[in-house]
Amino acid sequence: MKLFTLSPIALGLSAALLLSACGGEQAAKPADTQAASGAAAAPAAGGEVQVAVDDKQCQPMELTVPAGKTTFVVKNNSMKALEWEILKGVMIVDERENIAPGLTQKLTVTLQPGEYEITCGLLSNPRGKLIVTENAGFKADAKTTEIAALAEPLSAYKTYVQEEMKQLVAKTEAFTAAVKAGDAEKAKSLYADTRTHYERIEPIAELFAELDASIDARADAFETQEKDPNFTGFHRLEYALWSQKNIKDMGPIADKLLADVKTLQTEIDNLGFPPSKVVGGAAALVEEVAAGKITGEEERYSHTDLSDFYANMEGSQKIVDLFRPQIEAKDPDLLKKVDAQFKIVDDILIKYKQGNGFKTYDALSDADRTALKAPVQTLAEELAKLRGTLGLD
Repeated sequence: MKLFTLSPIALGLSAALLLSACGGEQAAKPADTQAASGAAAAPAAGGEVQVAVDDKQCQPMELTVPAGKTTFVVKNNSMKALEWEILKGVMIVDERENIAPGLTQKLTVTLQPGEYEITCGLLSNPRGKLIVTENAGFKADAKTTEIAALAEPLSAYKTYVQEEMKQLVAKTEAFTAAVKAGDAEKAKSLYADTRTHYERIEPIAELFAELDASIDARADAFETQEKDPNFTGFHRLEYALWSQKNIKDMGPIADKLLADVKTLQTEIDNLGFPPSKVVGGAAALVEEVAAGKITGEEERYSHTDLSDFYANMEGSQKIVDLFRPQIEAKDPDLLKKVDAQFKIVDDILIKYKQGNGFKTYDALSDADRTALKAPVQTLAEELAKLRGTLGLD
């Protein structure tokens, strides 16, 4: 499960003095006057930029700083904890998480010239603008340049995730409609294929912990397991279909699942992608299989685990492929090992293909499962090196 949730971001007005960047001279204005004017803010004499945030927007909505190292002093005047982020395209360049109401946190970041965005309130609110101007005294170090180069693959990865979410919504609609219609056989036939789209993008879905728990939690995450009223989502319907063999009362669970999946789609559309979490997701997808899923705990009622495994591998492979130029430039030997290990795991899984899906996991012998475990574990270990290779640890 994810370490934190991206809760709605609330923003408030700072009492600090901001300087407007106008023409060749800077005139000091009170923060409320400057915010109302919409003028851009520049660093104060101490090199710090004051940012105030409230429920509707950043104050001010536009900031201008010179290239190089800048310290942003972010005050939260709202009634909710928030995150303040600097984004380049879909990439989160840097952020401060869980700024408590009424408190201030500092964020020091080195920025290259260009135009960035900043989060301003709820994720659906308009974003602010951060303009970083040329600075003759600034020379980007290698790490700053390398991180900036990740913006393009991150953008491509978000497009991939959004397409997977589109497929997930459409197939969840068909799956839940079958459940509500009482057509158990049709629902069973749709279940595994629907879940592949969630499994491919699980590291991103898990950024939203509450939604992930509602959509994908297993029964043993709850005190009374299958009897717990908080046990919902795909696995609650899986239990009803395969174990209880009774879906007549599953309409509300089906409706909630579909609503949660649609909410997840909206949240992901508004999400900035942290490079470390995306690159780390390649390992996370495989580590989860190696650490637990390989026992059969995930799809314990339907035994459709192999479909999940294959989707996890596809999602991990996608991340590696998108960041392939960067990985190859830093450590071509590691990339060769990763590619070779992917092929070993893929060759094993393909043996269990059956029609458009896979054999049920309970059809595999203990020897079959053991033969799969070691290559998956080795792959996870190699993928775990990617973040450090790209300077993201």
